[in-house]
Amino acid sequence: MTIQKILIVWFCSLVLVDAKTKPNIVLIYADDLGIGLLGSYGQKVIKTPNIDKLAAEGMSFTNYYGGTLCAPARWSLLTGMHFGRKGAWKQNAPGWLIKSDKRKMSDEEQLKGLNEYVQETSEPIPDNEVFLAQIAQKAGYKTAQFGKLDVGFLTNHERVKRFGWDHYHGYYSHSRAHGFYPPYLWRDGEKVRYEGNDNIYCGKASEKGNGPVGAGGKVYSEHVFIKGALDFITASKDKPFFLYYATQLPHGPVAIPELHPSVKDNEKLSLAEKKYASMVIMLDDHVGLIMKKLKDLGLDENTIVFFTSDNGHELYYGPKASFPRSMQGKPANFTDKKWRTSEAGDVFDGAGGRAGIKRAAYQGGKQCPMIVRWPRKVQAGSKTDLMSSHYDFMATLASIADQQQPKGKDGISYLPVLLGEEQSQVHDYIIFDNKFTRMGKTALITQDGWKVVELNRGRNKFQLYNIKEDNEERNELSAKHPEKLAELVEILLKELQSPRPDLQ
Repeated sequence: MTIQKILIVWFCSLVLVDAKTKPNIVLIYADDLGIGLLGSYGQKVIKTPNIDKLAAEGMSFTNYYGGTLCAPARWSLLTGMHFGRKGAWKQNAPGWLIKSDKRKMSDEEQLKGLNEYVQETSEPIPDNEVFLAQIAQKAGYKTAQFGKLDVGFLTNHERVKRFGWDHYHGYYSHSRAHGFYPPYLWRDGEKVRYEGNDNIYCGKASEKGNGPVGAGGKVYSEHVFIKGALDFITASKDKPFFLYYATQLPHGPVAIPELHPSVKDNEKLSLAEKKYASMVIMLDDHVGLIMKKLKDLGLDENTIVFFTSDNGHELYYGPKASFPRSMQGKPANFTDKKWRTSEAGDVFDGAGGRAGIKRAAYQGGKQCPMIVRWPRKVQAGSKTDLMSSHYDFMATLASIADQQQPKGKDGISYLPVLLGEEQSQVHDYIIFDNKFTRMGKTALITQDGWKVVELNRGRNKFQLYNIKEDNEERNELSAKHPEKLAELVEILLKELQSPRPDLQ
């Protein structure tokens, strides 16, 4: 063998070793999973042993934030920008595919119409914009997404690929993802049909949650997604991969093929509550299947697993009607005690005593679980109160993959705290924006726990809390600290709809 050939073999072996030593990255992204629904965060009724094991073997965040709604939460995760930036709410309408099915378009007509509609209604993507999965791709990772695709409400193959996914399987439309029995899904640009699923609304169940178990079709979407995720792990076992498992669970309306044995005969639960609990348990079971696959393939020690949810808790199983009447529409007195699921008849208390639910600017609407497991790197059973949010994940992934975060992004890597090192860089504050609620429209939270909530900007109505002392937001403090309120309101209003520095 010549010296040249020896050098080539040596170099290739170094590349192979480097690729194998890069940690695989798995992000499990639940949908509307309240922080109080997990045993490791205090849940008493629903058992979540697999997710709890992640917490026992890893680190749990106690001051972590998602969005207040599905699409902006995903936008923030995949762009690395805070929720108040321009573009966070510029999603298109999700219902075009359902309309095309009503018109009984051919596959060719539908695909052509979909592409034209997405092109016309979607926010244009600048050439210099960098998304989460692209950073992983640049680092040599194979990327895949399963479940709810893209960051907006309606997408297509071109956009999903532009976001950096080598492989995907899921819903192009978020409105169709409210049902669990799709007549078809999309896999790498191809329509995949499912025999026995004939409902154009994907078997969407009653919002009251009282429909029969197993109604809607024959093929349950989450069974498709978990199989795809496990197959992807197997196919990628010899190279580093980034798996984004964007599950629908436990987003409602509640629908499940069968009740889980642990809740099926629980006389204290209604049918809707049993179905919802079974959805949470299925999510936990799927986490267990992913962890088992990693261990069976010998990938467990070199894989970092993240588990979180897009936003806070939502009620899909009955007790909404028992909320205080003042919170059904515009509250008469914004300083009144806000609702909390524990006081509204929620047997699971999915928000864990916090005020508000999904869409609300209060803690129950946006404070999420975040659990990170990385053997021999992250201390088992550890906790952190570091204030972090979804837009920090891009910076953290870049640090893990030994890549530079693109300039101008809002996120801060929390890898140091995961490794037990000093977290020298932290947020002064984090921002939230929500356009579809009267339950507190926007909010700002500071590193030292001060929180301002916008109620009515035109009437100068804002609230002030200190979540380090009062995470359930029972004590409104604006009258006691008017200077602090004014200071934070000024910052909040300046940040809302602010330009994106990463695109400058």
